[in-house]
Amino acid sequence: MTTKPRATVPAARMDPHTARRGMFVIEDGRNVAFTFFLLVFLFALWGFCNGMIDVMDKHFQEELHLNLAQSAWVQFAHYLGYFLMAIPAGWLAIKLGYKGGIIAGLLMVAAGGFWFIPATHIAQFWAFLLGVCIIAAGLTFLETIANPYTTVLGPPQYAATRINLAQSINGIGLLLGPIAGGAFFYSKNAAGISTGSERLWIPYAFIGVIVLILSIVFFFAPMPDIEMEDDYNLDTSSPDTRQSIWSHPHFWMAVLAQFLYVAAQAGIFSFFINYMTSQVPPLSPSWQAPGVSNTGFFSGWIEMHPNGVLGFSNKAASNLASLGFLCFLIGRFTGSAILKKFTPYKVLGWYSVAAVALCLLIFAKLGWVSVGCVFLTYFFMSIMFPTIFALGIFGLGQSAKKASSFIVMAIAFVALYGFIWPRLSNAHGAVRVSTSSGH
Repeated sequence: MTTKPRATVPAARMDPHTARRGMFVIEDGRNVAFTFFLLVFLFALWGFCNGMIDVMDKHFQEELHLNLAQSAWVQFAHYLGYFLMAIPAGWLAIKLGYKGGIIAGLLMVAAGGFWFIPATHIAQFWAFLLGVCIIAAGLTFLETIANPYTTVLGPPQYAATRINLAQSINGIGLLLGPIAGGAFFYSKNAAGISTGSERLWIPYAFIGVIVLILSIVFFFAPMPDIEMEDDYNLDTSSPDTRQSIWSHPHFWMAVLAQFLYVAAQAGIFSFFINYMTSQVPPLSPSWQAPGVSNTGFFSGWIEMHPNGVLGFSNKAASNLASLGFLCFLIGRFTGSAILKKFTPYKVLGWYSVAAVALCLLIFAKLGWVSVGCVFLTYFFMSIMFPTIFALGIFGLGQSAKKASSFIVMAIAFVALYGFIWPRLSNAHGAVRVSTSSGH
């Protein structure tokens, strides 16, 4: 029979002894705030990498003359890294501990970052995809380990708050990633010729250097190997009382929920630039007036599209993606505060309802109202991944590391489904699905 876990309750109803503990004080009285704030650098790192991935698709569409489906291989390579390394990362986290697993992930990210130097000279799509896959594999280690680690660095009732706070720093990385990607991927020389292909390696080489430095810092940093409380007798040595993590609905439903959430997030993030350059209402000619969009930071934001309509350029869309991630970041920081006052599962439920309503308004093609709704979806999506994660591994003890790997691996199934769909459906060849017809 399943042991009923202790419920996570608002601060006002906590046990008085527990309430006196700070958000970063573990049971033996040690303050682990330094460990936590060191950990948030990892969240910023993979946020920055993911942010650049989301503006890379359009670059390859134009430089290598790919269509939307072909450029989606960038996302596939990214998620393939997660799929291949999620389970090994969970296993190594158990064998090496939190510190060893993090260092292994950092070294893999560094290898992927430096690979972009020769990849730029090879100048073949597969070479760039390999670099993306290696970096994603390294990030898998970091996500599989860092996410559950934040939940144990203090009292359990603050677990969702801590992971959302750390993911807020991840939002800063997401905010800066598109800016860096736009600056290097869509750069032009004085003659107006694109130099993106020659400069694509620069931000990734920079990441490689930073990651090597971080790996050294983590090697010498104090990182207590704290385990989550085992509320379900998962870590017992007795085979009569030991339970599988899959026997607990709150875990396997979290895997499913994470899969569905990341599917929605990937769709919005990946094709944001395409949306802003093709679905936004025509801009007024006054936007091209001197001093408005052709000088300084806004230079090159407005252009005449092939259909004769004035609209946003790729550079503008890349920077607007950062505005979307700013909404995402604001959602994370405010969400961390809200989660200290209200139960995490209720906040998750209401934010999800709001995101669904916004998506319906986007589908309705209401002009600038729909454009505004795109940015608001970033806000309401912000808390979903970390909150689902914290709720999914709640009370799993040492098995939280294994559970973490499955939740992270759920990310990869989004891309995997698309590529194995012909085999699942027995419909091979040029399958077409209409997206224009309605009911």
